[in-house]
Amino acid sequence: MAGLILARIMSGISVGLTTATATSYLAELHASARPSASQRRSEVVATAANLGGIGFGPLVAGLLAEFARAPLGLPYVAFGIALIVLATCVALSPETLSRVEPRPRYRPQRIAVPKSARSIFYAATLAGMAAFAVFGVFNSLVPTFLAGTLHEHSHAIAGAVPFAAFAGGAVAQIISARTPTLGLLRRSVPIIVLGMALTAGAMWSASLAMFIIGGVITGAGGGMVFKGSLAVAASTAPPQSRAEVLAGFFLGAYIGLSVPIIGLGIATIHVSARDAMLVFAALAAVAIAGSVRAVTQRSLRTGTAAARRKRPVRRSPSAAPFVVGRRPERT
Repeated sequence: MAGLILARIMSGISVGLTTATATSYLAELHASARPSASQRRSEVVATAANLGGIGFGPLVAGLLAEFARAPLGLPYVAFGIALIVLATCVALSPETLSRVEPRPRYRPQRIAVPKSARSIFYAATLAGMAAFAVFGVFNSLVPTFLAGTLHEHSHAIAGAVPFAAFAGGAVAQIISARTPTLGLLRRSVPIIVLGMALTAGAMWSASLAMFIIGGVITGAGGGMVFKGSLAVAASTAPPQSRAEVLAGFFLGAYIGLSVPIIGLGIATIHVSARDAMLVFAALAAVAIAGSVRAVTQRSLRTGTAAARRKRPVRRSPSAAPFVVGRRPERT
């Protein structure tokens, strides 16, 4: 047990090191290949890869556990081989920046956000945290809900349900690739609220079909929230500190993926899973709606202030310029 916990901690550290760096690398790779193009393609690829990867893991593990031999060891072998292939691909990938000579002394990067953009960054991170808290329910507690409340004990279904939720998020991100960020965030709120309502209602009505449909709709809304909040957080970062800013965003997102789920799991010890899920759905809906509203309002204020700074000062054609220290001429 201790070895498993240690291994999970180490894998979590490696995921944290990879996620922000890979997202920043995708943006730089796209910018170097297409300098005049929009960053939307790299944002879609990064967010879809995040959600798709998290959902693909439970699907493969569930299928192997249901239909293959050695279900406790075979998934680790399969993903170990996949990691070796990916490490080879990373080693062969081109570098986007020139190496500095002499090589500077290594120091761990710290989370750094420009002071003028911190309010927007915090709001965007809170939105990403709330969206990942919703995804965490499907990634962690779905097997418990399926077995205990819906009386479904299939490992394949236990892996397919979270995959459907994350796939819904990835597909929604791809479909909405051309939607403006603030419009995307506004549309995401009613979608994720509807999905959470169906998911909670499915546990009260013991409907597996409604649970899956609610998961797909919730995943679509959560994917839209995550994509929009990531784009807002990335926009606050200058190019030279993009990885540091994104590291802060993903730190908040992965806290949302883990900490609220621990609380929900503890709650199911004292109350029924139906009651705990109902309360969680209500809290998650309020958190997402509030954080999305904060992001859109602060983004609009920042955009308005920037437009005012860029607006030229209009002068009357007949008005003579006034110079400090010089008397106006008499006529």
